[in-house]
Amino acid sequence: MIVVKVTYTVKDSFVAQNKQNINAFLRDFKKMDRDFRYTVYTKENTFIHLSHFKDQDIQTAVLEVPSFKAFQSARDASGLIGAHHLEVLELEGTTGDIF
Repeated sequence: MIVVKVTYTVKDSFVAQNKQNINAFLRDFKKMDRDFRYTVYTKENTFIHLSHFKDQDIQTAVLEVPSFKAFQSARDASGLIGAHHLEVLELEGTTGDIF
């Protein structure tokens, strides 16, 4: 399993648009194979994306979804406050099955 956390902060003027872009790729993700979980959290203008992928193949497929790539391009072009931060995490345990 691959677990990735991405955190970034956008300008206040881009928060609403970023939420729309996130909703677009989440709609597309919901149509895909369920061998991954993708959640997005916010705190003011900071966004935290947490993803669980069953394996490298599903991660690659998810990252190639056109609406997700469009989201990333728009996010990066918006003038982030600092760089986005990516962390690969190790799952130690959970109360239920992820897949």
